[in-house]
Amino acid sequence: MRSAPGDPSEPMPIKNSAKIWYSKATFAFCLVLGLLAGIGTFTFGYGKGASYLSNNPETCVNCHVMQSHFDSWQQSSHHHVAVCNDCHLPHDKIGKWVVKGDNGFFHSLAFTMGGYSDPIEIKPRNRRVTQSTCVDCHRDFVHALLPATPQDDMQNCVHCHADVGHAGHGKVDWMHPR
Repeated sequence: MRSAPGDPSEPMPIKNSAKIWYSKATFAFCLVLGLLAGIGTFTFGYGKGASYLSNNPETCVNCHVMQSHFDSWQQSSHHHVAVCNDCHLPHDKIGKWVVKGDNGFFHSLAFTMGGYSDPIEIKPRNRRVTQSTCVDCHRDFVHALLPATPQDDMQNCVHCHADVGHAGHGKVDWMHPR
């Protein structure tokens, strides 16, 4: 038995134009999503993205501007005891991934847009990380040199020990980079 026209219990028929619009919108969404996924996958593969999740120092030479830094690290006194991440990333898990993500974003932006110096220069926020990791690894030795309060200044370790992480780089002017 058929219900009378306009009966609220009867489902409303979907008009053909609405079906066509819905299927076109779905197709466009899937196409855009597929393109983004494809471009992202290609970029991640071409840019050796998985290597940046590792602790391998050779990852740093994926970019040619890092070759001299890698070579000087191999000649340094820290070559056998520390890799790039040990000095250039915080030692806590959250801080490590925050800095790694921050650096990854800005490095990829600079290398894509061509906005970097050659040789590459360390940024002030990364200088603070490097100073912190020096103090963290050598805390027993530098304890007497640490400031009495966190607000007090302390000489940067690389002021005197510039060749420790990167042999042959000489004195680094950490306060006034090139």
